[in-house]
Amino acid sequence: MEFNKLVRDRIPEIIENEGGKAITRILNEVEYAYCLETKLDEEVAEYHGSKEIEELADVLEVVYALAELRGHSVAELEEVYQKKHEARGGFKDRVFLIRRE
Repeated sequence: MEFNKLVRDRIPEIIENEGGKAITRILNEVEYAYCLETKLDEEVAEYHGSKEIEELADVLEVVYALAELRGHSVAELEEVYQKKHEARGGFKDRVFLIRRE
């Protein structure tokens, strides 16, 4: 079975433990960035289809990996999130802006 996609680090081990053989290679940085961005789209689409929390966790995993790829720690990402949340709020109040006059 062909996959040709970025997978989580332990997937080859899981395949081997199930009696299969995983053929893999390590991506260079350009390929990795492209595959992470593709993976983000894939995970968001999967969430849209299922609405499951596990899919949101997968989206978060990819977001964390993208942040680290771009030189930012998860802690830094969380700090930026908190600052932006405090300054501009979140989406809890369900505000829908119709127009600004």
